[in-house]
Amino acid sequence: MSGNTHTVTNQPPPLVGYDVYSADKALTEAVERHLDPALLDEVRGELAALGRTAGSAQVQEWGVQANENPPRLRTHDRYGRRIDEVDFHPAWHRLLGKGVSAGLTAAWGRPGGHLRRAAAFLVWTQVDAGNCCPLSMTHAAVPALRTDPALAAEWEPRLTSMIYDRELRPAPLKAGALFGMGMTEKQGGSDVRANTTSAVPLAEDGRYALTGHKWFCSAPMSDGFLVLAQAPEGLTCFLVPRVLEDGTRNVFLLQRLKDKLGNRSNASSEVEFDGTWARRVGDEGRGVRTIIDMVAATRLDCVLGSAGLMRQAVVQAVHHCTHREAFGGKLLDKPLMRNVLADLALESEAATTLALRLAAAYDDGGEQELALLRLAVPAAKYWVTKRCTPVTVEAAECLGGNGYVEESGMPRLVRESPLNSIWEGAGNVQALDVLRALQREPMALNAYLQEVGQARGADHRLDAAIKDLLTELADLENIEARARRLTERLALVLQGSLLVRHAPPEVADAFCAARLGGDGGAAFGTLPHSLDLAAIVDRATPVT
Repeated sequence: MSGNTHTVTNQPPPLVGYDVYSADKALTEAVERHLDPALLDEVRGELAALGRTAGSAQVQEWGVQANENPPRLRTHDRYGRRIDEVDFHPAWHRLLGKGVSAGLTAAWGRPGGHLRRAAAFLVWTQVDAGNCCPLSMTHAAVPALRTDPALAAEWEPRLTSMIYDRELRPAPLKAGALFGMGMTEKQGGSDVRANTTSAVPLAEDGRYALTGHKWFCSAPMSDGFLVLAQAPEGLTCFLVPRVLEDGTRNVFLLQRLKDKLGNRSNASSEVEFDGTWARRVGDEGRGVRTIIDMVAATRLDCVLGSAGLMRQAVVQAVHHCTHREAFGGKLLDKPLMRNVLADLALESEAATTLALRLAAAYDDGGEQELALLRLAVPAAKYWVTKRCTPVTVEAAECLGGNGYVEESGMPRLVRESPLNSIWEGAGNVQALDVLRALQREPMALNAYLQEVGQARGADHRLDAAIKDLLTELADLENIEARARRLTERLALVLQGSLLVRHAPPEVADAFCAARLGGDGGAAFGTLPHSLDLAAIVDRATPVT
């Protein structure tokens, strides 16, 4: 029975039934800025369709269901036979199928493929970040496989297929395939050269038997996995198929699934190899070199994923404050809340703008652009992913107590927010990678300076930040201890340069003031009151 104690009022309506892509001005403008004009009509339609799907009530509910019903490991069937399978809720398969059909694994062979995929990835993350893991791994495996043309010819059409085939069967019988990854081990973590898994050559050239383990193995129900193991000539990359061509299951012993803080819809596993059949990818002893492009691709996806989480957090906060009244007026119109929302929106737009610029560099593929990526990807991965957690927590606070309640969706965003900073190389790994790029690849710094230099003279705070950065780069004393500080500055200056050139004046002015000019506090909501904060918030507001 329902009582008559009160009437429910002053509650915002659910944020559903809107176009996640078209409502994001920073994202749509970045796509139009970087994409070949001949492709714009096609890509606009493609991304808007995905945006409407992502914003629909049904698909949003799938994201909830997939996270409320996490995957379940089944090591044996009812007869005691080892099967090593993971069962997922039907919503997971629906989400993954939509992601594959939207081209989230098909970037490498499409015109403007990386940019259009990046925009789609950012949109789809806002439904459920967990299913983006196998989509990312599959996408990123392609450059590693291309080190072996025969292997790429066999597998790339399956990985870039827009057909989701969930069944475990021999890859040649499938219309599409997904890949996972297994690099780290208990004793080494990010120090993959400490791996102990062994690879013993078999009679057939390029085939090996693996013995050992992986402490983190992503997407364990995938059709194949790229793993690192110690061959006679050193650390080497291998492809481990889940099912062999004769239909038998490869030895892939799932020990358990990780009980994670967030990312609940996705399975992350521990696996053991015991004579597991594998095929070499690249030369023996060149494992790290073979996977380096794959790692760069997954790191860019970490940037995109964090940008997507921040955007959804900001959208939820602005939507709530647009409809919620307190103390005699809309929360949105309260000067202090407007400052908080504008500060959050600023962080979100800076992340999106940087992420899409890096995706466009992949599509260009020129020497200058690839050199820029070598420095900018680890810097962006370091900084953008670290900003995700404070943004989502502050956005949840904008909803008050409602933001701490699971039904609001904000706790799921908060739990997910640290993941991209930790996975694919945590903060120190990224900062040290930036140092390696600076020390070993002079073209990387030149490309970066040319990029940020395009905005020189447009804002005095940006000019001063570039000058300070050059001073810091010239001082090599205690450089490793300063690596995080330097990496942060590289990312902020690049974001500032991009916003000065491409964002509305009110956005660029606020960013340069608070992030480069020192006119902002440590917490969100401390922007100078003289800025056009209302325009920044209005730009971030979703149109439903």
